[in-house]
Amino acid sequence: MPVKQYKPITPARRYYTGSTFEEVTKSTPEKKLLKPIKRQGGRNNAGRISVRHQGGGHKKQYRIIDFKRDKIGIPGKCAAIEYDPNRSARIALIHYADGEKRYILWPIGLKVGATVISDAGADIQPGNCLPLQNIPLGTVVHNVEMKLGKGGQIVRSAGNGAQLMAKEGKYAQLRLPSGEVRSILIACKATIGQIGNVEHENLSVGKAGRSRWKGIRPGVRGVVMNPRDHPHGGGEGKAPVGRKTPMSKWGKPAHGAKTRGRKLSDKYIVRRRGSK
Repeated sequence: MPVKQYKPITPARRYYTGSTFEEVTKSTPEKKLLKPIKRQGGRNNAGRISVRHQGGGHKKQYRIIDFKRDKIGIPGKCAAIEYDPNRSARIALIHYADGEKRYILWPIGLKVGATVISDAGADIQPGNCLPLQNIPLGTVVHNVEMKLGKGGQIVRSAGNGAQLMAKEGKYAQLRLPSGEVRSILIACKATIGQIGNVEHENLSVGKAGRSRWKGIRPGVRGVVMNPRDHPHGGGEGKAPVGRKTPMSKWGKPAHGAKTRGRKLSDKYIVRRRGSK
């Protein structure tokens, strides 16, 4: 999927890039696989903003994606590749032999008309889903389960793929796109292949309005606020942060401070991201 550039007929257009959508074969979604999205604007049930910088945006409907891949042993045919406004990856419409239709994440190499299947004895082909114990070492996978039967939770965005590094006892070791190496139950399922739309990370928004189309509202810097509104606020003219550690709006360390909390699943991390 090459990146498309535009003639700079306006200042914003000069840096604006978009997708060519060459891989997309169908423009209208499957109606039975759509679900409405109620837009909250970042507000909780009391109507107060609980997540800032959200609101507006283009209307869209949710595409129901099959992350569980629980149609065991039933072959399906890739009928179309579609755009999904809810994620960076493209999605593939699968027509199963029993008449059911489902969406899956589209991996590189899955062509329209190809057959996919979810089964322990399936071939190592893009789009097929197998338990990690049946996948050869070195294979690139995506849509990986963290809990048996819960469905894929990690490695689901455009261009991502995790590599199967080792198998030890009842655990397999995967190298994630971040560089983290994590142990996952060997009975958990994963889908073969790297997710498509690899060039997504190279897209340039180009103008503020394009963020508004996505439902992202403007963020205001703390240094231009008043002292009552932000710890960085106040001062005459352009004042620096003026603190030993930059703070968030609520007085918590920010801008480089470690904020990752402890999770029960941290014990399965073999090597953390960024470590040598």
